[in-house]
Parts: sequence; C-alpha cells; structure tokens
Amino acid sequence: MQNISDMQLDESLQLEQEKGVITIWLNRPESRNAMSVKMVESIQQIFTAIENDTSIRAVIFRGKAGHFCAGGDIKDMANVRAEAMAAGNSKPYADFNRKFGAMIEQVDQAPQTVIAVLEGAVLGGGFGLACVSDIAICLENAKFGLPETGLGIIPAQIAPFVVKRVGLTQARRLALLGMKFDGNTALNIGVVHEVAEDQAELELLLNSTIEHILLTAPHASRVTKALLHRSLNEPLEQLLDEAALQFAQAVGSDEGMEGTMAFIQKRKPKWADLD
Repeated sequence: MQNISDMQLDESLQLEQEKGVITIWLNRPESRNAMSVKMVESIQQIFTAIENDTSIRAVIFRGKAGHFCAGGDIKDMANVRAEAMAAGNSKPYADFNRKFGAMIEQVDQAPQTVIAVLEGAVLGGGFGLACVSDIAICLENAKFGLPETGLGIIPAQIAPFVVKRVGLTQARRLALLGMKFDGNTALNIGVVHEVAEDQAELELLLNSTIEHILLTAPHASRVTKALLHRSLNEPLEQLLDEAALQFAQAVGSDEGMEGTMAFIQKRKPKWADLD
C-alpha cells in the first residue's frame, strides 16, 4: 500500500493527516481553486492509495484562500481546444470531461466518510464535488451554482450526482436557470447538512463531525456506506437478504463485540482511541 506522505502530488493539492483523518486542500487560490487536469489526477491517486486502508476514517475536502472550487480550469479548456482542432474532432473534449466524471465517481464510492467544507465559490465542478460528500458543511455566505448553461456548455459529468443529491425537481431548476444561491438555500434544498455563520462556527462543526466519525466502527462504517449506495439500484428483497447476512456477521465480529461491551461499560470503543 502506498504511503500518502510518499506520493508525488501536483502542487495544486496540499495534504494534511492527523490520526485517521486526511484533509485535501485544493490549492489554486489564483483561480479560486478551479479544477485542473493535474488536480483531478492527483485526487484519483490519493483515493486509489487509501481505498483499502482502514486506518483512514475520513477525508476532508477544503479550499485555500476562502474559496472551495470555482469549477473547471479555463486554461485547461483552451489546451483541449487546441488538441481538438489539431485532431479535427471532438474526442479530446470528451476525454477531458470524462476524466472529471471518473474522479467524482471515485470520491462518491470511496469507503471512507467524505466531508466537504464549503466556503466562497462552490460552482460547477466544485458543486459536483460537494454533491458526492457524505457530510457537507458551509458558511452562510458561500456561493453555490451550476453556471454551465450560461456559458454555452452543459454540466455533463455533474448532473447525475446533483440529481441524486437534491432530486430531479430541484436539479432541473438549478441547472436550467444557472443561478447562484447562498448557504441557507443550499441547506433548504439538501446540498449541505449544516450552515455556519462565521469561520469559528464552521471549525466547531467540522471538529464535531470528525469526533462523531471516529466513534463509529471502521468496518461497519464502510459496509453501511456501501449498503446505502446499493439501495438506489438493487432489488429490495435481494438487498435485504444480503443485508441480514451482513448484520449477522457484524454482530459476531470483533467490532460488534467491542461495541456492545463499550456500551455496557459506558466507555468509548477502542477504535475511537487514536492517540
């Protein structure tokens, strides 16, 4: 397994690791942390490296300099345009766009709990990334939106994840109007789970979220997240049969026994002690 401290990542990302939590900082403040191809590839590299690492309990996405992510990088788009003109077809555009979708899907399916801390611009691809987080918290004055249609393009890779997050009715309105909205509206339509009035409250919400994650059993959390994803696509009877078997395994597992004993003895379970 690759150690994340040894990975050669693009400078557009900065990594921090404390106990069982990794923070991925989007680090392109000059462009409000717009997503470059190198940034996308580095995020994929990180999630591939930690996929089977049960010591990593949570991954936090944040943006440097007061913004989360303003969408795709315009300079990269210009480079792809040159490739497309040289090739005489649109395949370079499709490949460029699909790479972002593959990254979003990988984050969505990651076994770790993914937290998005949203400030400033949360637009386009940044909005899509927020929509695949397990827990999203934001500042009240954050600016969300899907501006693609106003730019003459479409939210191609983001759309399915927005629909899963907020439902088709809201997704239609957001994508077809392309308007921006604040953190309170994001809370009302289901993009985020909690809203902070200021930076101090945002950090308190983040710390509380991490504390709760570390109290949950590592393997049980992974199995639960996978089960929730499966519930959208699989026949109910088959899913419930398999879930019953997983429940039986969990009850008899080391985690199940430790969790029960911790509850009876009124103490934290051993997995919560990461010191």
